[in-house]
Amino acid sequence: MTTLEDKTWSKHYFKPKIITIDPGKAGGIAVYSVDDSAVIALTTMPETPTDLFNFLKRYAKNSRVYMELVGGLPKMGGSAMFNFGKGFGHLEMALISLGIPLTEVRPQEWQKTLGTGTKGGRTTNEWKTRLKEIAQKRWPSVERDFGLKNKGQWLSVSDALLILEYARLKEKV
Repeated sequence: MTTLEDKTWSKHYFKPKIITIDPGKAGGIAVYSVDDSAVIALTTMPETPTDLFNFLKRYAKNSRVYMELVGGLPKMGGSAMFNFGKGFGHLEMALISLGIPLTEVRPQEWQKTLGTGTKGGRTTNEWKTRLKEIAQKRWPSVERDFGLKNKGQWLSVSDALLILEYARLKEKV
């Protein structure tokens, strides 16, 4: 797990926060302080349920979550779908146990709201690269603030950052 956090996370403990989650093994999580208008944490998807719970617990107080609602993909095998569903269940249970309100949002909804276009005839790699580029334009300070150094780090958090932009628009913050 690569965790990129504001080193003074405790100062945000009582402040209102929006947490956005792109579920899945290659996904990520972004945490935004509403009062400070700043991303205060980014992480690739934690590897274990305990790591996931501990990360979310740190930011649970006075937070709400927007999580992408996705199903299995047509080319996913049965084992991969099972593992994806299992990971999604870990996320839901962590949020329930921490008392964090959840809003699920379909990718089509946040992408339409942000005007990203659609995958269309692009390959998955081309589409993810396009979303990464949009996230980099909308959140230019993230690279500096969290030391994102390579495409892989950006790809793991770009959807979470774009879902955060969607959440900010919906919440009017």
